[in-house]
Amino acid sequence: MISTAIRVARVGSAAELAAAVLMMLGFPALMLAALIPSVPAFAAAAVVTYVADHYLHRQASYLVNRLSKVRAGISIRFLIRQLLLILLLARLNLSDHLIFYGAIACFIAFYGLQAPHGAVVTLIRNRRRMPVATRNVDLGSRIHIPDAPPFGLLERSAEKMLHLDLFAVIGLLISAQLDAGLAGFVGIGVTLFLGTVYVLGLLSYIRGTKIPPTPEVILDAVDDWLHEYKPQTVLCFSGSKDSAYQVNMWLETMEELDTRPLVLLRERVILQNLAPTKAPVICVPGGVHLMNMDLSTVRVALYAANVGKNIHLLRVPTMKHVFIGHGDSDKLASVNPFSKVYDEVWTAGRAGRDRYAIADVGVRDDDIVEVGRPQLAPIQTWQGVPEDRIPTVLYAPTWEGWDNDPGNTSLLLAGENIVKKLLKADPPVRVLYKPHPFTGTVSSAAGSAHRKVTALVEKAAAERAADPRFQADADAQTKAKADLVRIEARITELSGGPADKGDEAELTRDGVVDLAKYEEIARLRAEWNDAYWNSFGTFEHRVISGAEPRLYDCFNVSDAMVSDISSVVSDFIASGKPYAVTDSAKLGVEEFKRQNTAVRAAVILSNKAAELGELLAAVRAPDADPLAEDRKELKEYLLGPDEPTSIEQFNTAVKNLALKSEARNAGQERAATATEAELTS
Repeated sequence: MISTAIRVARVGSAAELAAAVLMMLGFPALMLAALIPSVPAFAAAAVVTYVADHYLHRQASYLVNRLSKVRAGISIRFLIRQLLLILLLARLNLSDHLIFYGAIACFIAFYGLQAPHGAVVTLIRNRRRMPVATRNVDLGSRIHIPDAPPFGLLERSAEKMLHLDLFAVIGLLISAQLDAGLAGFVGIGVTLFLGTVYVLGLLSYIRGTKIPPTPEVILDAVDDWLHEYKPQTVLCFSGSKDSAYQVNMWLETMEELDTRPLVLLRERVILQNLAPTKAPVICVPGGVHLMNMDLSTVRVALYAANVGKNIHLLRVPTMKHVFIGHGDSDKLASVNPFSKVYDEVWTAGRAGRDRYAIADVGVRDDDIVEVGRPQLAPIQTWQGVPEDRIPTVLYAPTWEGWDNDPGNTSLLLAGENIVKKLLKADPPVRVLYKPHPFTGTVSSAAGSAHRKVTALVEKAAAERAADPRFQADADAQTKAKADLVRIEARITELSGGPADKGDEAELTRDGVVDLAKYEEIARLRAEWNDAYWNSFGTFEHRVISGAEPRLYDCFNVSDAMVSDISSVVSDFIASGKPYAVTDSAKLGVEEFKRQNTAVRAAVILSNKAAELGELLAAVRAPDADPLAEDRKELKEYLLGPDEPTSIEQFNTAVKNLALKSEARNAGQERAATATEAELTS
């Protein structure tokens, strides 16, 4: 019932739901207390509404946003509470008392301060909103970008300003209880004084040297940097907050290019969720600004997603445009007809080329180049299960998708069966469960299945911890846990805590990577990963959520995987380890393999997961694995050859296409020169 209420109310937790209920009940309680009248009851209800309201704002609750949409926003809620306080004073026969008129005057004046406060805050934010935001681009030496106001002045500024009425409310309640006006007038004075100081404090940031440069000056500075840096290869990306992973997966590849790279983003929310990188990054939300930007030295533009905003760069003829995608799978998105607008389409291996041929969506075979998957370099090749530990099986189902097709994820129909059979396997195995981060966001049934699987794994983990057959090295675990704390503290120190995060203008000015820190963080993250896996026994079942450890790290500690149709399967094939895929849609083994290339070397599971024994047998006896040779062939078909390395193939493809771009541009110049000569002759 509680989970249903949470979903209906659109809140994130039971605590948020409780706060929302208390806030909604608090206002009728305030009215009742005012009508009785009862100062203690009014004070108690006021505390509940203040605390609940504040908590919901701190949690950025969706409910708070919806209240503002139905004209019950934060300003209205504060105003209602103040009006009910006036009613309380009137019901206490204080309407002829000077404190009554003082209260009315205070709240009128207080709301009079809201307008200039809101206007100044809006003006500051608008002026500090850059037409172009950057990382690893030295703009600070070219233009003066002033410091932002202290974080506390602008963060949730409307809520902070409104909460200054607390002094007046407390003072008036004391006066009402004691029938004496002093406390009320003191509270009124403090509220109005602090409100005035707040507004005056903000005013200093809209004048003089504290005003950021105009958009024209900033854009000129960016063009000046571009002219000096001369980027040659651009990664262009547009998308929602949830799609940031699609560009993040290419950042390391961009850093390893032999040419000068540039990451070009179109949404600020992507920049905010961009992974750390030492490659230069420019975020250009405006299409006109992008089209006017000096990108004349760029010869190759890479696109990780098919989105409408790509057109602003696709229109530039002096560079060649390439679709590189953000994963390799048999989903329809991998053969989108939009791909034919690019000069070339780069696929991991032969499978991608064949998909386009079969789909017949207008992409010519001559325009397809196989470049491998540079991102898969961290995935280690399987060497068999070490003698000192039991096998580890990773269950990494994908999410339910937008269409609620039961064939999207095995969680709905097969998840419990898969996990139960793995947990009861004899000889035993360890189970790692890493669900897709979107699981349960569309389907409540998928969310419920996820919780059931999580409960199964956690219960089995507790039982195994009490099993005398499984003993961990307590000293090693204690040391690993201490290392985790030390490493996380150091990473936080190097990355900067929340107080070190500036606004968009400050981050643009100061967001140049410190290479020494960047390299140390990269080393520490590798150490963190080792410490994480050493912090618990190699036999312990585990539910792994969140960004860390990464999926590829889970691949490396696993000996086999169970998953669904997604790029996860194609990536896992790089390890050469046995894997199983669930035919949740009940297509049948042959049809399932016909439709999905990546499962041709997999153990195909029914929803009852009866075939899991075949997977476990392959893990325990690799020499007798009937699919081992098939996996080798499929790996090369999907991901290309191991030699040359994928990054070498990628760099070669960039170089070859850049030469084509240069040849095209040179031809255009010759044609223009010939035409001009004809006209002047």
